[in-house]
Amino acid sequence: MPEKHIQPAFLQLISRGEFAARVEAAFQYLAHCDVCPLKCGVNRLQGELGVCKTGLHARVSSYIPHHGEEAPLRGWRGTGTIFFSRCNLRCVYCQNADISQADAGREVQPEEMAAFMLRLQNVGCHNINLVSATHVIPQILAALQIAAQAGLTLPIVYNTGGYDSLDMLQLLDGVIDIYMPDMKYADAALGLKYSKVPHYPTVNQAAVKEMQRQVGDLQMDAQGIAVRGLLVRHLVLPNNLAGTGEILHFLVKEISPHVYVNLMDQYRPAYHAHQYPELNRAITRKEYLQAVEMAHTLGLHRLDKG
Repeated sequence: MPEKHIQPAFLQLISRGEFAARVEAAFQYLAHCDVCPLKCGVNRLQGELGVCKTGLHARVSSYIPHHGEEAPLRGWRGTGTIFFSRCNLRCVYCQNADISQADAGREVQPEEMAAFMLRLQNVGCHNINLVSATHVIPQILAALQIAAQAGLTLPIVYNTGGYDSLDMLQLLDGVIDIYMPDMKYADAALGLKYSKVPHYPTVNQAAVKEMQRQVGDLQMDAQGIAVRGLLVRHLVLPNNLAGTGEILHFLVKEISPHVYVNLMDQYRPAYHAHQYPELNRAITRKEYLQAVEMAHTLGLHRLDKG
């Protein structure tokens, strides 16, 4: 479904003079924090810390042109990734725990984050990819406003663990071009056990529906680079703990038969996974092929395998 010359969404809000109001509205959520569904209630404007241990300022671990993401994002010049420290999830098997569960990197002001975006654009990246951004949406909006006024014209990718607030997603409507959520679990009890958040499937499915409503199916340009739409990631876990069949069924029936899904096979025990015997091994080839077969049986035809 190629499409050419789609202007990044946020530029339209800027041109209509509506972006500043989004920034102001987002920062109000920090005063009694309910930026994510955990709703910690701390005053982050005053430096108080909740589950994500992030106060007023976003903490950035690194920013780089990344060539390891999905092909429609990385293209040949890389996706411009900004890795945010900390996370609202606490996955016991997190392969990036040194970033997501620790104070990697340093706090940055919106002006500096905007400069990161512009540098990634200047080195030729196809897009700006905001990794683990759920807990710092207000700060990102402030940075985007500055970057847009300084010449940022790249599509924006929102790369998330999928435990997102509908209120925040509505503030991102017209800002984000490409949503890339995880869908981790079909079972709420396992979401609580392994990622320490309640009601994961209910929250996650509502968020993915809202993302699809905003941007629709993934669209690419003539070179195969994503310009707008939804790209879902699902990590196959050992012993079918993720509930792969249920998640794929939801995507086909409730999102779109044309949804783009990265069915990931790279699970390996990391972080605290050794404390959970059922997670303390890599997935088998048979388990992964069964997941692929389920996807094909359901009619998923935009499947990224690996």
